[in-house]
Amino acid sequence: MKVIAVNGSPRKNCNTGTLLQKALEGAKSVGADTEIIHLYDLNFKGCTSCFSCKIKDSKYIGHCAMKDDITSILDKILECDVLILGSPIYLGNVTGEMHSFLERLIFPNITYNADRAPVFKGKVSTGFIYTMNVTEEIVQNQNYEAIFNCNEKYLKRLNGTAEYLVSTDTYQFDYYAKYEASMFDEKHKAQVKAKQFPVDCQKAFDMGARLAVI
Repeated sequence: MKVIAVNGSPRKNCNTGTLLQKALEGAKSVGADTEIIHLYDLNFKGCTSCFSCKIKDSKYIGHCAMKDDITSILDKILECDVLILGSPIYLGNVTGEMHSFLERLIFPNITYNADRAPVFKGKVSTGFIYTMNVTEEIVQNQNYEAIFNCNEKYLKRLNGTAEYLVSTDTYQFDYYAKYEASMFDEKHKAQVKAKQFPVDCQKAFDMGARLAVI
């Protein structure tokens, strides 16, 4: 069982990166081979609408034709068993790097044919971990779930199960008084980090273990 995690955060060892590592620990606990990829280490673009992946009898059907740092990574992902994605929410959505990555992964596997026959013939189960500075109440009131459900729908184009985990009210700074961030209560943030974030870590671990045995 091969499990690949893709980190869409610019920081490797903070909230998103930590939860992804916990998910990989869960996958390892049931015997999976694991790997993590950090998108901010790579030089790549989103889809350029070249439509090479839609040309009849093209070798690129189901595969992005662009050549850059994620070309070989996309091929590797389409051959793995489980893909676990992670991204903080910036300006109401996943990071630009994560969105560009999803364009390159998913668009080649979306059909324009009337019969809607699946393009991808393999099976990759997916999990998505979202980290957010806002509270769970704001997530619900502003309908962030629409974004999560949309990504889940597209990831199901890979023919596997799809699920997601949301970690809210996350701790951003080591010392809040240093920053222009008076709307946040550092004591409250520290309490959430101490009490809730370990729970989220366990949920991420469980996700990794669960997906690695499906």
